[in-house]
Amino acid sequence: MRIIVDAMGGDNAPGAVVEGVAMARDELAGKASLTLVGDKDKIAAAANEAVVSLDGIDIVHTDIAISMEESPMLMAKSKKECSMAIGLKMLTENRRNTYGVVGDAFVSAGSTGALHMGSSLFVGRLAGVRRPGIAVLMPFTPPVLLMDSGANPTAKPEYLYQWAVVGSVYMRTVLGIENPRVGLLNNGTEECKGNEMSVEAHRLLAGSSLNFVGNIEAREIPFGACDIIVCDGFTGNVVLKLTEGMGKFMLGKLKDIYSSGALAGLSYMMIKSKLHDMKHSLDSSEYGGAPFLGLDRPVFKAHGSSDGRAIRSAILGAVRCVELDVVGRMREELDALGIDFADKE
Repeated sequence: MRIIVDAMGGDNAPGAVVEGVAMARDELAGKASLTLVGDKDKIAAAANEAVVSLDGIDIVHTDIAISMEESPMLMAKSKKECSMAIGLKMLTENRRNTYGVVGDAFVSAGSTGALHMGSSLFVGRLAGVRRPGIAVLMPFTPPVLLMDSGANPTAKPEYLYQWAVVGSVYMRTVLGIENPRVGLLNNGTEECKGNEMSVEAHRLLAGSSLNFVGNIEAREIPFGACDIIVCDGFTGNVVLKLTEGMGKFMLGKLKDIYSSGALAGLSYMMIKSKLHDMKHSLDSSEYGGAPFLGLDRPVFKAHGSSDGRAIRSAILGAVRCVELDVVGRMREELDALGIDFADKE
């Protein structure tokens, strides 16, 4: 198994990426091979600065990168040989892969828009999927898969149905939930609630073989109302960012309370381990990145501000997807359903 990692993607690249790849290499202990794609001189400098070894890590050189601010279209024009494009091409065995390496999964903390476009262009979609979507595992008890979390700001009803299908396979395969419950994010629980897209998506989901539990309001998501919540990427990204912000806000408030005096400090010592567990559960760097579900090979999006631990977790998440053949299981499920509107506009 080989995991390809974009060394130049993300706000803290290549330093954080190099650190994360080194952590993953040590933890995997030969279980998977790792290849960095990026500027070899900058990668070497980052490794020296972090005092980490690059032993056992392959490097495919390119001094071209696509930044967060640049148009994703550059990957198809002037930046065809950027680190992200090369890494994605290396997931295939077609004529576009001229780099002598074929990977099993790809990880990048780079631009979401570029990764979305590049994945569809170079890797391709599973038959039966119109648009791949980002699936983020939200740290509730039990965890909830939010899809789409930002790749598709606008969506059609059939996209939501397809995301529910591949999301169900993911939760069943990776988290072991036998019959995951699917909810449709809406502004009310009644069938008639929401815009035209929501009403039609409800009809599609209700008529499917999925374990659809109906419309779910955002306030119900943390309390186990469903295992998978589907929505357009604009709405999903707002929900995700608000949840992340509220987690930091609450932890900050708790810190203020427990640092307000000697008695408060004493009570903090009594529940310190519980608060540490809470902080740990809300830390996005502990989750294995966010997979783009619906693609023909595993592609993982790490947060743009990822540190080394977050990159390491994304790599381990990609390894797990390959081990469990998540994409193969999705392909089987989509084939069995015989979805016939995959390429219709």
